[in-house]
Amino acid sequence: MIKRELYLRKLRAFQNQPLIKVITGLRRSGKSTLLELFEKELLSQKVPSASIIHLNFEWMALDSIRDYRHLYQFLKNRIPKGQKAYLLLDEIQQVDGWEKAVNSLFAEGQCDIYLTGSNARLLSSEISTLLSGRYVEIRVLPLSFREYMEFLPNQTANPDFAFQQYLRFGGMPVIPGLPQDLQTIQTVLSGIYDTVLMKDIIQRNEVRDPALLGELVRFLADNIGNPVSTSKISGYLTSQGRKTSAVTIDNYLRMLEEAFVFYRAKRYDIKGKLYLKTQEKFYIVDMGLRNALLGFRNGDYGHILEDVVYLELLRRGYEVGAGKLGTLEVDFVASKMERKEYYQVSATVLDDKTLQRELAPLQKIPDQYKKVLLTMDRNFIRDYNGIQNVNIVDFLLNRDA
Repeated sequence: MIKRELYLRKLRAFQNQPLIKVITGLRRSGKSTLLELFEKELLSQKVPSASIIHLNFEWMALDSIRDYRHLYQFLKNRIPKGQKAYLLLDEIQQVDGWEKAVNSLFAEGQCDIYLTGSNARLLSSEISTLLSGRYVEIRVLPLSFREYMEFLPNQTANPDFAFQQYLRFGGMPVIPGLPQDLQTIQTVLSGIYDTVLMKDIIQRNEVRDPALLGELVRFLADNIGNPVSTSKISGYLTSQGRKTSAVTIDNYLRMLEEAFVFYRAKRYDIKGKLYLKTQEKFYIVDMGLRNALLGFRNGDYGHILEDVVYLELLRRGYEVGAGKLGTLEVDFVASKMERKEYYQVSATVLDDKTLQRELAPLQKIPDQYKKVLLTMDRNFIRDYNGIQNVNIVDFLLNRDA
Protein backbone atom coordinates (compact mmCIF):
# COMPACT_ATOMS: atom_id res chain seq x y z
CA MET A 1 0.00 0.00 0.00
CA ILE A 2 1.39 3.37 -1.02
CA LYS A 3 0.78 6.09 1.55
CA ARG A 4 -1.70 8.80 0.65
CA GLU A 5 0.01 11.55 2.57
CA LEU A 6 -2.62 14.19 1.74
CA TYR A 7 -5.16 12.36 3.88
CA LEU A 8 -2.83 10.78 6.41
CA ARG A 9 -1.61 14.26 7.34
CA LYS A 10 -5.17 15.22 8.16
CA LEU A 11 -5.71 12.12 10.30
CA ARG A 12 -2.45 12.75 12.16
CA ALA A 13 -3.45 16.35 12.80
CA PHE A 14 -6.72 15.23 14.41
CA GLN A 15 -5.36 12.15 16.23
CA ASN A 16 -6.37 12.13 19.91
CA GLN A 17 -8.30 15.37 19.43
CA PRO A 18 -11.82 15.43 20.95
CA LEU A 19 -13.46 15.03 17.54
CA ILE A 20 -14.99 12.12 15.64
CA LYS A 21 -13.12 11.73 12.36
CA VAL A 22 -15.55 11.01 9.50
CA ILE A 23 -13.96 9.89 6.22
CA THR A 24 -16.30 10.10 3.24
CA GLY A 25 -15.95 9.52 -0.50
CA LEU A 26 -16.83 7.37 -3.49
CA ARG A 27 -16.81 3.61 -3.03
CA ARG A 28 -13.37 2.15 -3.97
CA SER A 29 -11.70 5.56 -3.74
CA GLY A 30 -9.35 4.42 -0.96
CA LYS A 31 -11.13 5.04 2.35
CA SER A 32 -10.64 1.50 3.69
CA THR A 33 -7.00 1.49 2.65
CA LEU A 34 -6.56 4.82 4.41
CA LEU A 35 -7.82 3.26 7.65
CA GLU A 36 -5.42 0.32 7.17
CA LEU A 37 -2.52 2.74 6.69
CA PHE A 38 -3.55 4.67 9.78
CA GLU A 39 -3.77 1.44 11.79
CA LYS A 40 -0.17 0.68 10.81
CA GLU A 41 0.86 4.13 11.98
CA LEU A 42 -0.83 3.52 15.33
CA LEU A 43 1.03 0.24 15.70
CA SER A 44 4.31 2.00 14.84
CA GLN A 45 3.51 4.42 17.69
CA LYS A 46 3.47 1.39 20.03
CA VAL A 47 -0.30 1.45 20.48
CA PRO A 48 -1.22 -2.09 21.66
CA SER A 49 -3.03 -4.06 18.97
CA ALA A 50 -5.80 -4.91 21.48
CA SER A 51 -6.52 -1.17 21.75
CA ILE A 52 -7.18 -0.86 17.99
CA ILE A 53 -10.63 -2.09 17.02
CA HIS A 54 -10.87 -2.11 13.21
CA LEU A 55 -14.17 -3.31 11.74
CA ASN A 56 -15.72 -3.19 8.27
CA PHE A 57 -19.50 -3.47 8.37
CA GLU A 58 -19.60 -4.98 4.91
CA TRP A 59 -17.90 -8.08 6.31
CA MET A 60 -20.31 -11.01 6.50
CA ALA A 61 -18.99 -11.76 9.99
CA LEU A 62 -20.60 -8.52 11.21
CA ASP A 63 -23.89 -9.03 9.37
CA SER A 64 -25.81 -9.54 12.62
CA ILE A 65 -24.90 -6.04 13.90
CA ARG A 66 -27.59 -3.95 12.32
CA ASP A 67 -28.74 -1.51 15.02
CA TYR A 68 -27.05 0.86 17.45
CA ARG A 69 -27.76 -1.21 20.57
CA HIS A 70 -25.96 -4.25 19.16
CA LEU A 71 -23.17 -2.02 17.89
CA TYR A 72 -22.67 -0.35 21.27
CA GLN A 73 -22.57 -3.65 23.19
CA PHE A 74 -20.33 -5.30 20.60
CA LEU A 75 -17.77 -2.49 20.88
CA LYS A 76 -18.00 -2.19 24.67
CA ASN A 77 -17.14 -5.87 24.99
CA ARG A 78 -13.95 -5.32 22.97
CA ILE A 79 -12.67 -2.05 24.45
CA PRO A 80 -9.88 -2.86 26.95
CA LYS A 81 -10.77 -1.63 30.42
CA GLY A 82 -8.78 1.32 31.61
CA GLN A 83 -7.01 1.84 28.27
CA LYS A 84 -7.51 4.34 25.47
CA ALA A 85 -9.04 2.63 22.46
CA TYR A 86 -8.97 3.53 18.77
CA LEU A 87 -12.16 2.67 16.90
CA LEU A 88 -11.72 2.35 13.11
CA LEU A 89 -15.21 1.66 11.79
CA ASP A 90 -15.56 1.14 8.03
CA GLU A 91 -18.86 1.66 6.12
CA ILE A 92 -20.62 2.49 9.37
CA GLN A 93 -23.81 3.57 7.57
CA GLN A 94 -24.74 -0.12 7.31
CA VAL A 95 -25.81 0.00 10.98
CA ASP A 96 -29.16 1.63 11.73
CA GLY A 97 -28.86 4.45 14.25
CA TRP A 98 -25.07 4.07 14.42
CA GLU A 99 -24.72 7.69 15.49
CA LYS A 100 -26.35 7.00 18.86
CA ALA A 101 -23.78 4.34 19.73
CA VAL A 102 -20.88 6.44 18.44
CA ASN A 103 -22.10 9.53 20.29
CA SER A 104 -22.32 7.57 23.54
CA LEU A 105 -18.86 6.02 23.16
CA PHE A 106 -17.42 9.42 22.32
CA ALA A 107 -19.06 11.02 25.37
CA GLU A 108 -17.61 8.34 27.63
CA GLY A 109 -14.16 9.67 26.67
CA GLN A 110 -12.22 6.43 26.29
CA CYS A 111 -12.21 6.19 22.49
CA ASP A 112 -10.59 8.04 19.59
CA ILE A 113 -13.09 7.36 16.79
CA TYR A 114 -12.59 7.14 13.00
CA LEU A 115 -15.49 6.35 10.65
CA THR A 116 -15.86 5.85 6.90
CA GLY A 117 -18.93 5.89 4.67
CA SER A 118 -19.73 5.90 0.97
CA ASN A 119 -22.66 8.27 1.13
CA ALA A 120 -22.90 11.92 2.14
CA ARG A 121 -26.12 11.13 4.00
CA LEU A 122 -23.78 9.70 6.62
CA LEU A 123 -23.77 13.29 7.88
CA SER A 124 -27.41 14.18 7.33
CA SER A 125 -28.89 17.13 9.17
CA GLU A 126 -30.28 14.94 11.95
CA ILE A 127 -26.96 13.21 12.58
CA SER A 128 -24.90 16.39 12.35
CA THR A 129 -27.26 17.90 14.94
CA LEU A 130 -26.63 14.99 17.32
CA LEU A 131 -22.87 15.14 16.75
CA SER A 132 -22.84 18.95 16.53
CA GLY A 133 -19.36 20.34 17.01
CA ARG A 134 -17.99 16.87 17.69
CA TYR A 135 -16.84 15.72 14.27
CA VAL A 136 -14.63 16.70 11.36
CA GLU A 137 -15.24 15.44 7.82
CA ILE A 138 -12.34 14.32 5.62
CA ARG A 139 -13.39 13.79 2.00
CA VAL A 140 -11.35 11.28 0.01
CA LEU A 141 -11.18 11.59 -3.79
CA PRO A 142 -9.64 9.20 -6.32
CA LEU A 143 -5.93 9.63 -6.93
CA SER A 144 -4.65 13.05 -7.87
CA PHE A 145 -2.26 13.02 -10.82
CA ARG A 146 0.65 13.45 -8.40
CA GLU A 147 -0.52 10.38 -6.45
CA TYR A 148 -1.13 8.51 -9.71
CA MET A 149 2.53 9.03 -10.68
CA GLU A 150 3.59 7.65 -7.28
CA PHE A 151 1.31 4.61 -7.69
CA LEU A 152 2.67 3.67 -11.14
CA PRO A 153 4.92 0.58 -11.06
CA ASN A 154 7.43 2.56 -13.13
CA GLN A 155 7.69 5.86 -11.30
CA THR A 156 10.12 7.24 -13.88
CA ALA A 157 7.35 7.38 -16.47
CA ASN A 158 7.23 10.51 -18.61
CA PRO A 159 4.69 12.83 -16.91
CA ASP A 160 3.16 14.04 -20.18
CA PHE A 161 2.57 10.48 -21.41
CA ALA A 162 1.34 9.36 -17.98
CA PHE A 163 -1.11 12.28 -17.92
CA GLN A 164 -2.75 11.09 -21.12
CA GLN A 165 -3.18 7.66 -19.52
CA TYR A 166 -4.60 9.35 -16.42
CA LEU A 167 -7.16 11.21 -18.55
CA ARG A 168 -8.05 7.97 -20.27
CA PHE A 169 -8.20 5.51 -17.39
CA GLY A 170 -8.74 7.82 -14.41
CA GLY A 171 -7.40 7.75 -10.87
CA MET A 172 -9.24 4.99 -9.03
CA PRO A 173 -6.49 3.51 -6.79
CA VAL A 174 -6.80 0.04 -8.32
CA ILE A 175 -6.01 1.29 -11.85
CA PRO A 176 -2.24 2.03 -11.89
CA GLY A 177 -1.35 -1.53 -10.79
CA LEU A 178 -3.46 -3.21 -13.49
CA PRO A 179 -2.25 -4.22 -16.96
CA GLN A 180 -2.74 -1.00 -18.90
CA ASP A 181 -4.95 -2.48 -21.59
CA LEU A 182 -8.40 -1.22 -22.46
CA GLN A 183 -10.37 -4.42 -21.93
CA THR A 184 -9.04 -5.10 -18.43
CA ILE A 185 -9.56 -1.54 -17.23
CA GLN A 186 -12.98 -1.25 -18.89
CA THR A 187 -14.10 -4.38 -16.99
CA VAL A 188 -12.85 -3.11 -13.63
CA LEU A 189 -14.27 0.41 -14.03
CA SER A 190 -17.64 -0.87 -15.25
CA GLY A 191 -17.79 -3.11 -12.17
CA ILE A 192 -17.08 -0.16 -9.86
CA TYR A 193 -19.71 1.98 -11.59
CA ASP A 194 -22.35 -0.77 -11.44
CA THR A 195 -21.66 -1.35 -7.73
CA VAL A 196 -21.87 2.34 -6.87
CA LEU A 197 -25.06 2.77 -8.88
CA MET A 198 -26.74 -0.31 -7.45
CA LYS A 199 -25.58 -0.36 -3.80
CA ASP A 200 -25.07 3.31 -3.01
CA ILE A 201 -27.88 4.84 -5.05
CA ILE A 202 -30.59 2.49 -6.34
CA GLN A 203 -30.89 0.16 -3.33
CA ARG A 204 -30.24 2.78 -0.67
CA ASN A 205 -32.75 5.22 -2.12
CA GLU A 206 -35.25 2.63 -3.41
CA VAL A 207 -35.10 4.21 -6.87
CA ARG A 208 -38.25 3.43 -8.82
CA ASP A 209 -36.85 4.03 -12.30
CA PRO A 210 -33.21 2.83 -12.50
CA ALA A 211 -33.22 3.20 -16.29
CA LEU A 212 -34.04 6.91 -16.00
CA LEU A 213 -31.28 7.34 -13.42
CA GLY A 214 -28.85 5.68 -15.84
CA GLU A 215 -29.89 8.07 -18.61
CA LEU A 216 -29.33 11.02 -16.29
CA VAL A 217 -25.83 9.78 -15.41
CA ARG A 218 -24.96 9.48 -19.10
CA PHE A 219 -26.33 12.96 -19.81
CA LEU A 220 -24.29 14.53 -17.01
CA ALA A 221 -21.16 12.59 -17.98
CA ASP A 222 -21.56 13.81 -21.55
CA ASN A 223 -22.07 17.41 -20.39
CA ILE A 224 -19.35 17.92 -17.77
CA GLY A 225 -18.51 21.60 -17.51
CA ASN A 226 -21.64 22.73 -19.37
CA PRO A 227 -24.17 24.92 -17.53
CA VAL A 228 -27.34 22.88 -16.94
CA SER A 229 -30.63 23.18 -15.10
CA THR A 230 -33.15 20.60 -13.94
CA SER A 231 -35.68 21.87 -16.47
CA LYS A 232 -33.14 21.56 -19.27
CA ILE A 233 -32.26 18.01 -18.22
CA SER A 234 -35.88 16.90 -17.84
CA GLY A 235 -36.71 18.49 -21.20
CA TYR A 236 -33.87 16.65 -22.91
CA LEU A 237 -34.75 13.29 -21.35
CA THR A 238 -38.43 13.77 -22.24
CA SER A 239 -37.41 14.45 -25.84
CA GLN A 240 -35.55 11.14 -25.79
CA GLY A 241 -38.71 9.31 -24.75
CA ARG A 242 -37.95 9.30 -20.99
CA LYS A 243 -40.81 11.38 -19.62
CA THR A 244 -39.94 12.86 -16.25
CA SER A 245 -40.22 16.00 -14.13
CA ALA A 246 -37.87 18.60 -12.66
CA VAL A 247 -38.70 17.29 -9.15
CA THR A 248 -37.58 13.76 -10.07
CA ILE A 249 -34.39 15.09 -11.67
CA ASP A 250 -33.66 17.17 -8.56
CA ASN A 251 -34.02 14.06 -6.40
CA TYR A 252 -31.76 11.98 -8.65
CA LEU A 253 -29.12 14.72 -8.78
CA ARG A 254 -29.10 14.79 -4.97
CA MET A 255 -28.61 11.00 -4.88
CA LEU A 256 -25.68 11.20 -7.32
CA GLU A 257 -24.04 13.92 -5.26
CA GLU A 258 -24.61 12.02 -2.01
CA ALA A 259 -22.88 8.98 -3.53
CA PHE A 260 -19.98 11.26 -4.61
CA VAL A 261 -20.39 10.38 -8.30
CA PHE A 262 -20.87 14.02 -9.37
CA TYR A 263 -19.88 17.31 -7.80
CA ARG A 264 -21.89 20.49 -8.32
CA ALA A 265 -20.11 23.77 -9.08
CA LYS A 266 -22.47 26.63 -8.30
CA ARG A 267 -22.38 29.80 -10.39
CA TYR A 268 -20.61 32.63 -8.60
CA ASP A 269 -21.32 36.25 -9.50
CA ILE A 270 -17.88 37.84 -9.19
CA LYS A 271 -19.18 41.40 -9.21
CA GLY A 272 -22.05 40.75 -6.78
CA LYS A 273 -19.94 38.36 -4.67
CA LEU A 274 -22.69 35.79 -4.27
CA TYR A 275 -23.65 32.32 -5.47
CA LEU A 276 -26.50 31.99 -7.96
CA LYS A 277 -29.10 29.22 -8.06
CA THR A 278 -29.24 28.75 -11.82
CA GLN A 279 -27.10 27.25 -14.58
CA GLU A 280 -24.85 25.17 -12.36
CA LYS A 281 -22.13 22.88 -13.67
CA PHE A 282 -21.50 19.24 -12.79
CA TYR A 283 -18.17 17.43 -12.77
CA ILE A 284 -17.69 13.67 -12.54
CA VAL A 285 -15.53 12.24 -9.75
CA ASP A 286 -13.26 10.21 -12.04
CA MET A 287 -12.48 10.42 -15.74
CA GLY A 288 -12.00 6.67 -16.07
CA LEU A 289 -15.56 6.05 -14.88
CA ARG A 290 -16.81 8.57 -17.45
CA ASN A 291 -14.89 6.91 -20.24
CA ALA A 292 -16.05 3.44 -19.21
CA LEU A 293 -19.62 4.75 -19.32
CA LEU A 294 -19.51 6.71 -22.58
CA GLY A 295 -16.78 4.82 -24.41
CA PHE A 296 -13.08 5.62 -24.62
CA ARG A 297 -13.40 8.24 -27.31
CA ASN A 298 -11.72 11.42 -28.37
CA GLY A 299 -13.33 14.84 -28.09
CA ASP A 300 -14.42 17.32 -25.44
CA TYR A 301 -10.77 17.65 -24.38
CA GLY A 302 -11.24 21.11 -22.88
CA HIS A 303 -14.01 20.03 -20.51
CA ILE A 304 -12.07 16.91 -19.53
CA LEU A 305 -9.17 19.12 -18.46
CA GLU A 306 -11.63 21.37 -16.62
CA ASP A 307 -12.93 18.38 -14.68
CA VAL A 308 -9.42 17.34 -13.61
CA VAL A 309 -8.55 20.88 -12.48
CA TYR A 310 -11.85 21.23 -10.58
CA LEU A 311 -11.18 18.05 -8.58
CA GLU A 312 -7.60 19.12 -7.89
CA LEU A 313 -8.81 22.42 -6.43
CA LEU A 314 -11.20 20.48 -4.18
CA ARG A 315 -8.30 18.30 -3.00
CA ARG A 316 -6.37 21.42 -2.10
CA GLY A 317 -9.17 22.51 0.19
CA TYR A 318 -10.88 25.18 -1.88
CA GLU A 319 -14.56 25.89 -2.24
CA VAL A 320 -14.95 26.03 -6.02
CA GLY A 321 -17.58 27.86 -8.05
CA ALA A 322 -18.03 28.64 -11.74
CA GLY A 323 -17.42 32.36 -12.19
CA LYS A 324 -19.74 34.81 -13.93
CA LEU A 325 -18.73 38.37 -14.76
CA GLY A 326 -21.48 40.02 -16.77
CA THR A 327 -21.64 38.02 -20.01
CA LEU A 328 -18.16 36.59 -19.49
CA GLU A 329 -17.29 33.33 -17.74
CA VAL A 330 -14.34 32.42 -15.54
CA ASP A 331 -14.00 28.65 -15.29
CA PHE A 332 -13.28 28.55 -11.55
CA VAL A 333 -13.40 30.85 -8.56
CA ALA A 334 -11.50 29.03 -5.79
CA SER A 335 -11.95 30.34 -2.24
CA LYS A 336 -10.24 29.37 1.01
CA MET A 337 -10.39 31.43 4.22
CA GLU A 338 -9.51 35.00 3.14
CA ARG A 339 -7.89 33.76 -0.04
CA LYS A 340 -9.40 33.75 -3.53
CA GLU A 341 -7.98 32.57 -6.85
CA TYR A 342 -9.30 32.60 -10.42
CA TYR A 343 -8.59 29.89 -12.99
CA GLN A 344 -9.21 29.69 -16.71
CA VAL A 345 -8.65 26.27 -18.33
CA SER A 346 -8.00 25.69 -22.03
CA ALA A 347 -6.39 22.87 -24.01
CA THR A 348 -4.26 25.35 -25.97
CA VAL A 349 -3.95 29.10 -26.57
CA LEU A 350 -1.25 29.04 -29.21
CA ASP A 351 -3.30 31.14 -31.62
CA ASP A 352 -3.78 34.76 -30.64
CA LYS A 353 -7.58 34.75 -30.99
CA THR A 354 -7.98 31.91 -28.49
CA LEU A 355 -5.46 33.50 -26.14
CA GLN A 356 -7.31 36.81 -26.06
CA ARG A 357 -10.66 35.06 -25.54
CA GLU A 358 -9.34 33.13 -22.54
CA LEU A 359 -7.56 36.12 -21.02
CA ALA A 360 -10.47 38.57 -21.41
CA PRO A 361 -12.54 37.40 -18.38
CA LEU A 362 -9.49 37.34 -16.09
CA GLN A 363 -8.42 40.81 -17.27
CA LYS A 364 -11.81 42.28 -16.38
CA ILE A 365 -11.87 41.02 -12.79
CA PRO A 366 -11.48 44.19 -10.70
CA ASP A 367 -9.64 42.76 -7.66
CA GLN A 368 -5.98 41.82 -7.16
CA TYR A 369 -6.35 38.15 -6.27
CA LYS A 370 -4.27 35.52 -8.07
CA LYS A 371 -5.31 34.83 -11.68
CA VAL A 372 -4.09 31.77 -13.57
CA LEU A 373 -4.40 30.54 -17.17
CA LEU A 374 -3.94 26.75 -17.30
CA THR A 375 -3.22 25.05 -20.64
CA MET A 376 -1.43 22.02 -22.06
CA ASP A 377 0.99 24.33 -23.89
CA ARG A 378 4.66 24.52 -22.93
CA ASN A 379 5.26 28.20 -23.50
CA PHE A 380 8.25 30.27 -22.45
CA ILE A 381 5.86 33.11 -21.54
CA ARG A 382 5.09 32.77 -17.83
CA ASP A 383 2.99 35.88 -17.29
CA TYR A 384 0.45 37.95 -19.23
CA ASN A 385 0.41 41.29 -17.39
CA GLY A 386 -0.08 39.69 -13.99
CA ILE A 387 -2.00 36.62 -15.18
CA GLN A 388 0.12 33.51 -14.58
CA ASN A 389 0.52 31.12 -17.52
CA VAL A 390 0.96 27.57 -16.20
CA ASN A 391 1.09 24.15 -17.85
CA ILE A 392 -1.64 21.88 -16.45
CA VAL A 393 0.68 18.92 -15.83
CA ASP A 394 3.11 21.17 -13.94
CA PHE A 395 0.21 22.61 -11.93
CA LEU A 396 -0.98 19.15 -10.94
CA LEU A 397 2.51 18.00 -9.95
CA ASN A 398 3.31 21.14 -7.93
CA ARG A 399 3.84 20.01 -4.32
CA ASP A 400 3.95 23.56 -3.02
CA ALA A 401 0.50 24.58 -4.31
